[in-house]
Amino acid sequence: MDRVVIVGGGISGLSLAYFLYRERPSLEIIVLEAGDRFGGKIWSDRKDDFLCESGVNGFLDNRPKTLELASMLSLEPLRSNDDARKRYIYSGGKLHLIPESPKEFLTSDLLSIRGRIRVMCEVIAPKAIWKNETLAEFARRRLGKEAYEKLIDPMISGIYAGDPEELSLESCFPRVYQLEKEYGSLIRGMIKLQKKAKREGKPPVGPGPGGTLSSFRSGMSALIRALESKLVGKLRPNSKVIYIQRRDDEYVVELKDREITTKKVVVATPAYEASNILKKLDPGLYVVLSNIPYPPLSVVCLGYRREKVPHDLKGFGFLIPFKEGRNILGSLWDSSIFPDRAPHGYVLIRCMVGGMRRPELALMDRDKLIGIVQKELYDIMGIREEPDFVSYYFHEKAIPQYMRDHPRWLSSIETIRSRYRGLYITGNAYRGIGVNDCIENSYKLAQEILRT
Repeated sequence: MDRVVIVGGGISGLSLAYFLYRERPSLEIIVLEAGDRFGGKIWSDRKDDFLCESGVNGFLDNRPKTLELASMLSLEPLRSNDDARKRYIYSGGKLHLIPESPKEFLTSDLLSIRGRIRVMCEVIAPKAIWKNETLAEFARRRLGKEAYEKLIDPMISGIYAGDPEELSLESCFPRVYQLEKEYGSLIRGMIKLQKKAKREGKPPVGPGPGGTLSSFRSGMSALIRALESKLVGKLRPNSKVIYIQRRDDEYVVELKDREITTKKVVVATPAYEASNILKKLDPGLYVVLSNIPYPPLSVVCLGYRREKVPHDLKGFGFLIPFKEGRNILGSLWDSSIFPDRAPHGYVLIRCMVGGMRRPELALMDRDKLIGIVQKELYDIMGIREEPDFVSYYFHEKAIPQYMRDHPRWLSSIETIRSRYRGLYITGNAYRGIGVNDCIENSYKLAQEILRT
């Protein structure tokens, strides 16, 4: 009987296992997870009737594979509230609503008049002078320094908890990279795409990724629980893989107390774990995979009685430019984004601390860190009262960083991997960090595995 061993029980490993099982029920599938919980960074934690997402809080509904998977699992996605369309940037001592239209952009005081004019000059911005451009280099070149510092920088912190001066444009935002490559200008490209969408009767195209943030009534863990229920008998928790080696025409998956042989093995762990697992098989893979950094990140959830928070909380939350020198990356107003995230009469606010540029903050003592977060919310939102609920989550290695050389690293990984028939590597460390990316990549990989 054919066997596929999947190492890693996050969303990539679980969705891959399900796609394989659905297409070929006779296939023997084994999913090995080092810990006692499946789901990786997806973990919805309900305490005292507050629902806290320790990591991933949703997915955009503009990519079909996640919606298709939810339908297969009989899950009904929950779209975010209309208020969540409003997003804020903290700059110059106050919260500014991010403009959603050209008219709002022209009248917003987030950027100076000079900064707004510079953005409008994007159509005549110079071409890149080097190939592996970082997000910061790209933003300054096309949009200007002010737009980079006040708009692009906080957006990157919110998505990657990363440093735009080090992250690869091509790897982090391939759509933007291709847009400039094809049209020579982001504005020119968006205008042409909007005209095309109108001709074809499709929704208008915007500068962002599009779609509506979605989750599930009981949080993102609903997706993990549904996958687990479909993979009964195939999941092996508390099964840490030490090494993968080659023996004759098979792979030997070594665990602490046993080994499993297979002709097809998928490594769906974080890159730092994959590097150690594959070290004996190929030292070259160990070296390249070790290049991908993961900064620490802490998540602090605070619940308040509604009357304790002076802000109307009609929005998604706010992000903070690095130049502001604050001690949090931003804040999500979770109870404004989705229903049932807080008990009646209460609100839930989630803050992110640390990341690539301030890792030392994420590593602080829990109580001291919570105090810092409260001070930030006092300064920024005027919340003077003590919270009624506190929950804290620490990720020692949080989000993989797609550095300037990431495209070259991907090429090296694929070149080496292709030498080993039946070996596959997947996960959010390579071609997209989001849930949609992981599920789409798992679907494609399942088709590849079934063809061979």
